[in-house]
Amino acid sequence: MSEHVKKKEYDVKITVLRKVNTNDILKEYGASTVTAECPTVKEGTTYISTAGRIPDGFCGWAWADIQRDIAVLAFGGDFPWIKEKGTMISCCTDGLRPVIFKLERVP
Repeated sequence: MSEHVKKKEYDVKITVLRKVNTNDILKEYGASTVTAECPTVKEGTTYISTAGRIPDGFCGWAWADIQRDIAVLAFGGDFPWIKEKGTMISCCTDGLRPVIFKLERVP
């Protein structure tokens, strides 16, 4: 009989590193009602994902883009191309106003 072993699941801290301004692209392709930077988040703001869930107040569109990276960190995985273990740089893929996030496993 196989014994089920429950792995520890970690919280993941999400920090808004940078909101990218694509004003030149926005002017050419964006509707007149779209702002040049994401209006939903502020640089430096942090959120905590617990049990792999979207934090309260976090953008659902950004969550759809970064949740895979959150899951890797939450279950103890690492990304070999990132210097610091337990960390990932991820982003919202809104082409007109992308946002870059730092994800950190909370010990």
